[in-house]
Amino acid sequence: MSEEANIFGRYNISNAQGYEITICYMQNITQGSSFWQTQNTFYLHLPLLSMQLALMIFISRLLMLILKPLGQPRFVAEVIAGILIGPSCFSSTIVSKTFFPFESVMLLETFANLGLNYYMFLVGLEMDLSAVRNMSKKSLSIGIATILIPLFAGAGLYFLPMHTKGPASSTQPLGAVFWAITLSITSFPDLARVLSHFKLLHTDLGRIGLTTSILSDITAWVLLLVAIVTFNNHKFLGTAIPTLIFLMICWYVLRPGIAWMIRQTENKGGKFNETHIYYVTCGVAACGLVTDACGSHSMIGGFMLGLIIPKGELAIKIMESSEEFVNGIMLPSFIMLNGIRTNLRDLPHIANLVVVSLITIAATSLKILTSVIICFFFGMSPSDGLALGTLMNTKGVFALIVLNEGRGLKAMDSTTMSIITFTILFMTAMVAPILLLTNKTTRHARQYKQRTIQRSNPNTEFRILTCIHSLGNLSGIINLLEVSNSTRKSPIIVFAVHLVEYMGRASAMMIVQEPGKKNYASNQPPSRERAESDQIFNAFESYRDRHHTVAVQPLTVVSPYTTMHEDIFQFTEDRHVAVILIPFHKQATVAGGLQCDNHPIREVNQNLLLNSPCSVGILVDRGLRFFNPLESSSHARIKLRVAMLFVGGFDNQEALSYAYRIAGTPGVTLTVVRFLPNKDVEQNVNNEYDGEGNLVSTSESEIEKELDDDFINELRFKSKFDESITYLEKLLNNGEELLESIRRKYNDFDLYIVGRGLEMKSPLAIGLSELIDNPELGPIGDALVSSAFTSHASVLVVQQPARDNGLHRPMGNFRQKKWASPILNPE
Repeated sequence: MSEEANIFGRYNISNAQGYEITICYMQNITQGSSFWQTQNTFYLHLPLLSMQLALMIFISRLLMLILKPLGQPRFVAEVIAGILIGPSCFSSTIVSKTFFPFESVMLLETFANLGLNYYMFLVGLEMDLSAVRNMSKKSLSIGIATILIPLFAGAGLYFLPMHTKGPASSTQPLGAVFWAITLSITSFPDLARVLSHFKLLHTDLGRIGLTTSILSDITAWVLLLVAIVTFNNHKFLGTAIPTLIFLMICWYVLRPGIAWMIRQTENKGGKFNETHIYYVTCGVAACGLVTDACGSHSMIGGFMLGLIIPKGELAIKIMESSEEFVNGIMLPSFIMLNGIRTNLRDLPHIANLVVVSLITIAATSLKILTSVIICFFFGMSPSDGLALGTLMNTKGVFALIVLNEGRGLKAMDSTTMSIITFTILFMTAMVAPILLLTNKTTRHARQYKQRTIQRSNPNTEFRILTCIHSLGNLSGIINLLEVSNSTRKSPIIVFAVHLVEYMGRASAMMIVQEPGKKNYASNQPPSRERAESDQIFNAFESYRDRHHTVAVQPLTVVSPYTTMHEDIFQFTEDRHVAVILIPFHKQATVAGGLQCDNHPIREVNQNLLLNSPCSVGILVDRGLRFFNPLESSSHARIKLRVAMLFVGGFDNQEALSYAYRIAGTPGVTLTVVRFLPNKDVEQNVNNEYDGEGNLVSTSESEIEKELDDDFINELRFKSKFDESITYLEKLLNNGEELLESIRRKYNDFDLYIVGRGLEMKSPLAIGLSELIDNPELGPIGDALVSSAFTSHASVLVVQQPARDNGLHRPMGNFRQKKWASPILNPE
């Protein structure tokens, strides 16, 4: 059924066969003709709308809490809430009669259309068309297949005999168009949230899904626009030509004008404020008015305005100021209206449930089977094809928009719309369970392999991921990479990650930058974040250009600080990264040392250290500089003096492995100083006694010492003919003597490399652990950055993967091992 208000108090009711009747309703006025003096206060339009929205928001929020453990998106909870409010549940109750009288539909529909206009504006605002222009062959093929096959197959499903009553000819052929468009849609904003929830945004699967969803939405928009202007009372020329002219004016005139004004504002150093946001929000209503006057839907104008606004600071401020109100207050009115028009309770009496079930299963399987087949041709696993096809079934508000437009054009009746609404709900609800199943199966089948510097084959590529939060952290990381010894046998692959805080966007994501290309159109001004990313990536590209054995992959992580480390972890696992390099976030110099502030990026660093699947290196940069004598004519400083302070433990072994790699760089000298406790001190610490003073056992630190001896001996054997490496040993009694020894004999180095070693059993570190100020640096690292005699030198603190992830730390390449088959043990 389709309601259309003619005048106040009167509606025309029409069905799919074109029969129309006029229904009038009565208002009781107590005195005079004042609008505010009705007998029932709920008949007043504004309080009634407020109560309707309050009920809808309350039920949807309650369902969101219930469905959150199941991983269901917000869209599923809101659609179910709308169906519960409608005739499927409350049709004969006092709730329906009080809150949803028939005459309230006019105001609710008006408010819903306004909400749709602003919602589609936000969708266009966060959609980046450059992703479609730069689609790979694989993404393009998958996108085309997952659009065309459901498009044609969905049109065929529409003609199946769904009704138990009425002739088959009662089905309007025009409805097949809207069914086909609905089944081909993959909602971009809802898919982005699902990918963010499952931490798949930065994976190949996530990137293919996002670009495909953008292509799907744009294709569906074009098809819907054509359908509206074609079948809107058969006024094709009178509707299509004005709409097309307006869209061309927006793209070729309004878009460059907005970009120019934004560029002028940023060049003058100005900032965007509420006035700019007011102008834009008024422009949304104006564009909606123009497209509505042209005979199309008002939301087309809002969507177009969102597309042409450059993605930058202004777009972020608009999202921050309006996203919650639009998605939380205005949009639920449309979903509630859709629920009022959906009647699932009477569906068993008027529809063939067997056919409906077959339609639902077939519609759900279309994209899944298509993705599995296409992914097979591109060499992807069946589980990835299943996951990708499931993601392509993610529906959203746009699917409901298409259905309601078809209903408004009398292309389908209420029964047909109820069936497809149920199908959309089922398809979207199945996304989370299937993804959980595929991810669990994949993780169970894949054996986790620790990736450390020790385990890295010296004759294969060395993969490093660097995390840069600001430009101040850039030079130290690049200078450290300069001395990381990139060779033809062991080239360095650098993943240069710029960390950007999540600010008002629909979802977090990881953007892969293409070298030499920008992620925005040339006529759009870059935001401050993009300008900073350009400077960071240009610096890394310059580093790459200086070395023929270095490859750089720029990345931008846009994520909340609380979950940013999880995105980084997933990427390191997918790319087999050996070490993550992060700068020590410092704020001020205190008593010759550094004191870390409470910036949220520090929490990111701590999470990286706590749960990282690979090694982590924290660099305290104090002006680290290096001039390679083979590449520079400067003789002022041609050497870099590096000291590795070895106290013992797995972290120190990992730090020594990195130091040994650095020592291979021409112009670098490495001094390895192993600090050992005196025998009396070691025996007192290691031995465990019972209550009577009898020796019971020795602690595990004695076993660690044996491993350290094997590791050191192997290193000394490999480097005995290398004049750039010097090995020293020093016997001490406690941590105070260790610091005094560094102050007196080892205070003239440019770079100190140490292990974090919070779990070290050495008596030399126990005393230092009690005075630690920066736990992320460990006892030795914290002592170095807090001491005045090493205030001139940079410090690199290295940690192996954390033990509390349930994995055993490897022994490394330097330890003697039994022979193992390279076929069964490729590592």
